[in-house]
Amino acid sequence: MLTRTVRRPSTAWVTGLLAAALGIAGALAPAAPAQAASRITATNDRGSALADDDRSTTFTLRGSGFQSVKGGFGGVYVAFGWVRDPSGGGWRPSRGGVTGRDYRYVPDSESEDNAGYLRFVAFPGSSTAGEAQAVMSSDGAFSVEVTVPGPTFQAVDRNGAAVDVDCRTVTCGFLTFGAHGVKNAANETFTPVRFGDVYADDSGPAGSSTAPDGSTSPSVGGSSPTPGGGGASTGAPTGSSGSTSGTATVRRGRPQVVTERATARAGQALAFTGRGFAPGEQVLALLDDGLVALGPLVAGAAGDVAGVMALPTGLATGTHELRLVGAASGARPTERFPVRAATTAAGDIPDAGAVAEGGERDVAALVFVTLAGLALLASLALLVVRLRRRFRRPAAATATTGAVA
Repeated sequence: MLTRTVRRPSTAWVTGLLAAALGIAGALAPAAPAQAASRITATNDRGSALADDDRSTTFTLRGSGFQSVKGGFGGVYVAFGWVRDPSGGGWRPSRGGVTGRDYRYVPDSESEDNAGYLRFVAFPGSSTAGEAQAVMSSDGAFSVEVTVPGPTFQAVDRNGAAVDVDCRTVTCGFLTFGAHGVKNAANETFTPVRFGDVYADDSGPAGSSTAPDGSTSPSVGGSSPTPGGGGASTGAPTGSSGSTSGTATVRRGRPQVVTERATARAGQALAFTGRGFAPGEQVLALLDDGLVALGPLVAGAAGDVAGVMALPTGLATGTHELRLVGAASGARPTERFPVRAATTAAGDIPDAGAVAEGGERDVAALVFVTLAGLALLASLALLVVRLRRRFRRPAAATATTGAVA
């Protein structure tokens, strides 16, 4: 009897095909980058990490290991302030932390030439790099100078009211967090700062630091306004309305400006008042570095002025600065105040974490495509095996029939 051996189809080529598919998947699947933990190193102008307990101290802050998003919107804010939970990290915006409640910092304008209490580090190639004090390198490094006003400062609470922060009773330090509302846990850090005697050998008077408005310590307003909106008292009686002593006291007092924070929303009108100018003096009102100008306003008999300024609809949320400029006296009181976003339909509000989460979504999509490709290749391989077996069977049957005949 003649027999014919039917050879099973070799699976070597299938194994090779699957190996090639796995190689493709390995090439497509992104490798997790070795991201070092973000950290800040702070050094003052005397080479130590101590802040003076009697005057302002300038620190050089060097960041490393931060997540650098090439061409990404925004970047990182660097500030000095206080956090509610320094060890647990509950203050972090990515964990639901809210400014004014879970963390507070010295207010400052967001302009490139601000007072040095707040620094903006832009991502490389970002559209917002023009307003930044520094640009992050591709490996997440940067260097900025930040001013610590001293152990006490004024910040803003959730209601926009001024609140005192005493770093001798709470833990203060340098904060970094996502800029322009973008939440990114990888770029949130807190570095505690201790206070001591740094400039004991200096001849300069204690507390000689000067804020941009001429005050000796930074504040939300030009003269530490109270939450009720009034400025600090001059310490002298103002007398009855219209009295000579009252008018003289107002004119001798330090000029100041107070904004109506309830109206500080992009696209709305900001109301403000000023005092301490010369009677009849012309006064200009400037938002930030002249972004909006109003005036001239004419001071009244008591040296007071009042005005309403329209805030641009596209004004960035965060801390801004209103400055009054006296034409005759040259006085330039300022107040820094928080601006809320313009009222927008819910469907038009962008996702604040879109940039930070975009990379994760891209990785997930790429993994999905890779797995789908593997499934397709496996299905094709199984189909080819079945077809080869089907074509082999008739040949084997013919050979057996011929042998019997």
